[in-house]
Amino acid sequence: MSSGEDEITAWFAAKSGLSARDFPIGIGDDMAQIQWGDESVFVTTDMLLEGVHFNLEEATLEQIGYKAMAVGLSDCAAMATKPVAAVVSVALPSGFGVEQLKELHAGIAGAGRRFGCALVGGDITRWREQSPFAISVAMLSREGGNEPVRRSGAKVGDRICVTGSLGGADLGRHFEFEPRVREAMEIAQTAKVNSMIDISDGLSSDLSRICRQSEVGALIEADRIPISKDALRKAEPLASALNDGEDFELLFTLSEEDCRLLLDDWDRPVPITEIGTVTEGPEIQIRMPDGQMSVLESGGYDHLKSG
Repeated sequence: MSSGEDEITAWFAAKSGLSARDFPIGIGDDMAQIQWGDESVFVTTDMLLEGVHFNLEEATLEQIGYKAMAVGLSDCAAMATKPVAAVVSVALPSGFGVEQLKELHAGIAGAGRRFGCALVGGDITRWREQSPFAISVAMLSREGGNEPVRRSGAKVGDRICVTGSLGGADLGRHFEFEPRVREAMEIAQTAKVNSMIDISDGLSSDLSRICRQSEVGALIEADRIPISKDALRKAEPLASALNDGEDFELLFTLSEEDCRLLLDDWDRPVPITEIGTVTEGPEIQIRMPDGQMSVLESGGYDHLKSG
């Protein structure tokens, strides 16, 4: 279930030597937690690259700014924390100037305003020669009236749930997705959520991360996976829902009792779907509509796969 990216992240964590008192959550989760007395802050960073996360020929700078900020906001959602502020750094290709930066800012600020998250600073630099555009967002958040939810708390017997629908984000949804910040905090305040992650690299890969860090396995029911309308346009809709990534929906686990409580009480427009069960590890299996079972391999994006 491991990937090159996850293996090096685990290596970094093992080498960190972080104090659990000062850093209750360290390397390997969606955000790190830094403790100061009775107060704490959560921090994360994400970098988006031209040619990987967007193409300037296909997206506006406002769309790119929105996506960059929304990706960071989605990390806040993954741990059910409340966004507070962000700093943004950009590496500009030649030809970029004030007007381009204003357009980029419109997207960044627009995403932040939806969740009360202020842009408080950053850095601007330019390549000496023609090189791709890059944008990095560092996000700060705080507790939102509930305990932060980690990836590592899934328990055998937990029900596995997702918000929204999955797959096909590469057809355009990845520029306009809504980070599930409000939904995450409402979920965490309605029921006891044992583990959670946002689906950035694909359901198959991100479920693998929960299972690996929780030392459990999983059984997914293929016919329960909510497949998006965009994914249904593809040749293999189920594969799209499992592996495409950049859905930025929530994937979480909770006990059967809490799952029933949550689903019975849930009345938000964004649906929640129960798609499987946490099992004794380490395999993740998927049951197809005809009853056939197979091992579900991580098929989502891995930044170190070709390296």
